[in-house]
Amino acid sequence: MSTSPKPVKKVPIHLQSAANRVYIKNGEIVNHDKSFKADVYIEDGTIKFVGPPSEITIPGGVRTIDASGLLIIPGGIDPHTHMQLPFGGAVAVDDFYHGTKAAVAGGTTMIIDFVLPNKHESMIEAYDKWRSWADPKVCCDYGLHVGITWWSKSVSEELGILCKELGVNSFKTFMAYKGLYQLNDSDLLDVFERIRQLNGVAMVHAENGDIIAKNTQRLLAEGINGPEGHELSRPEEVEAEAVHRACVLAHQSDCPLYVVHVMSKSAGIELARARQRYRGRYIMGETLAAALGTDATCCFHMGYEHEAAHVLSPPLRPDPTTREFLMKLLANDDLQLTGSDNCTFNKDQKAKGKGDFTKIPNGVNGVEDRMSLVWEKGVQAGLLDPCRFVAVTSTNAAKIFNIYPQKGRIAVGSDADIVIWNPNATRTISKDTHHQACDFNIFEGMTVHGVCEFVLVRGRICAERGQVRVAEGFGRFIPTPVRPPFVYDIIEGKVQSAVQEDHPEERQNGGGNSVAKKFAELDIQIPIQEPISAMLAGNLAMPAEGSLCSTPSVRGRVDGKHDMQQSSFSISEELDRGGVRACIKVKNPPGGKSSGFW
Repeated sequence: MSTSPKPVKKVPIHLQSAANRVYIKNGEIVNHDKSFKADVYIEDGTIKFVGPPSEITIPGGVRTIDASGLLIIPGGIDPHTHMQLPFGGAVAVDDFYHGTKAAVAGGTTMIIDFVLPNKHESMIEAYDKWRSWADPKVCCDYGLHVGITWWSKSVSEELGILCKELGVNSFKTFMAYKGLYQLNDSDLLDVFERIRQLNGVAMVHAENGDIIAKNTQRLLAEGINGPEGHELSRPEEVEAEAVHRACVLAHQSDCPLYVVHVMSKSAGIELARARQRYRGRYIMGETLAAALGTDATCCFHMGYEHEAAHVLSPPLRPDPTTREFLMKLLANDDLQLTGSDNCTFNKDQKAKGKGDFTKIPNGVNGVEDRMSLVWEKGVQAGLLDPCRFVAVTSTNAAKIFNIYPQKGRIAVGSDADIVIWNPNATRTISKDTHHQACDFNIFEGMTVHGVCEFVLVRGRICAERGQVRVAEGFGRFIPTPVRPPFVYDIIEGKVQSAVQEDHPEERQNGGGNSVAKKFAELDIQIPIQEPISAMLAGNLAMPAEGSLCSTPSVRGRVDGKHDMQQSSFSISEELDRGGVRACIKVKNPPGGKSSGFW
């Protein structure tokens, strides 16, 4: 962890001036839909001018930044964080100060955190509690999702208050955590119908909690109690089944659904199928920096502390090709966003799960490194262009949660949340230099391209060439209004989805030819997964003694042959749709016309 001064308790002089003005010259602006050379003038936290220098006269007393050779991009929006979350008898060590400071250091200028009420707790009281934690501490702007951890008439009524009066349009449901947060299908249908009535956005943690609970009992009974038991209890198909079921439930309720933290190939395929099946309506998906930057192979035979530090739900997968696969789903708009799911616990907190993997506090870091990881694994690898990078790290979140173009765009009138990005510079990620409060970094030792030279939060320079200068409490709560046009205009048929625009022949031909062509180009084999019961019955090899934290070869997994070319990839899957073989097209790496949605 980097050494840094104590939190600033009041806004310092360099952040106080109402006339704090910045002029950025000679850079290349990158928005989600195009990139172009232009200068940017900022005053009072807002972008006042975007254009050629010949069209503006700069007043005196302005800080000028020369961005020659650099990119000017919208500040990142991390749609998935858990700052100072109480979980399993521990509290996440990144509070709203340390967490948002780390976010700013990495180029993220807004987070959207999750309010998670206890079962039978009032959602309004939980919301007030989160606001009381966040408002005095945040260094950048933030919004809130609210979790629906139980269902009743009072919860339904409180949803209306949150939407209409308290600035929340998104609500997270759980298909996992049986006995704690999990809702059954009947309750999910009721929740989705209510959210649709309110023109909100439903969110879901998609894993089959009943299967996980049963697998967990079996594993512990057989003495498999180390961190390896976590992934064993919730293999890919358990995530994929829940994704499919959640998408069907949302479609039946006519409700938009945002699937959080897609962590496996199988789950990604199910989400992509649903988007194709519903012509781009209803379904949106997010994956995590963790899933794009690492995998479970880094845990093999590394000891309890290392393995427990990587425990999150859904878990990292042992298939090392998962990272590239998910990035290509992002490239093709089968997934739309990247989050961090930042929920950090130190080694002593993770030690609570020694002897019982169910007691390991779930969560990893990512809020500081997300932007650089997506650049490294996406743009630097040739899978994303810079415009798509902006879409999946900022703009799509702003659109889905209805804060665009206030956030997520470099344009006149937008908030001056700006990152001046050096695409060629590198840095090496380490717990010894990061700004987070945790004592472990799951990306330790990774060298990444893409470095923030400057980070501006509402026009204030809060990070400059590695020096982070933030003020505790400088951030604001940003309401997320209901009925985001980006989501609801498609559902209501007012605009076409990207899927419909890309495949007009699909509408004319009833979908068969286009869908068949799309899925034929995805052709990849997903490893076969045998049930835990077969392994425990002795029909399959058991995990070797000691923690492996996700071992492909000893659990009945059969590695499919996989030729992952940089130009395309494919999955061959028979769909039970009248014997039609369908496929989801993943386009070639960028190089052609820049577009927010390919």
